[in-house]
Amino acid sequence: MSAPGGAIYEDDRVYAGHAGIPEGQSTAYLGTLMVEPRRHVPGLADLTDAEAQAIGLLFARLSRALTNSERAEHVYLFVLGHAVPHLHLWLVPRYPGTPREYWGLRVDEWPDAPRGDEQEIAALCARIRQHLKEDTDVSSQ
Repeated sequence: MSAPGGAIYEDDRVYAGHAGIPEGQSTAYLGTLMVEPRRHVPGLADLTDAEAQAIGLLFARLSRALTNSERAEHVYLFVLGHAVPHLHLWLVPRYPGTPREYWGLRVDEWPDAPRGDEQEIAALCARIRQHLKEDTDVSSQ
């Protein structure tokens, strides 16, 4: 799997990386993270309990990283896409100052939305990886 900034997290059950730069563009909405199970499954109902637990834990940890490291004020979770019969889940941050009309599915359409090129995406990925290393289980605090 190739993504700008490389894998943010991967193990035998799940993979997470930053979304790619759309074709014909030079930047992408910063912080858009894609999570997928390693095993090819078409939908949420096809996950094993172990895969679902791994993905859920990763969502929580990545959301904390986006909130604490990137200062997202909210993190959306989307299950989108029908082009490939493989489950892809998207964590998409909403940053402070985003006008309400761009909240939700339109967050990346805001003209002043934070966008970055491959170098900026790689730097964000490095910050998220570092945050994951430092993150501890909140249930033990």
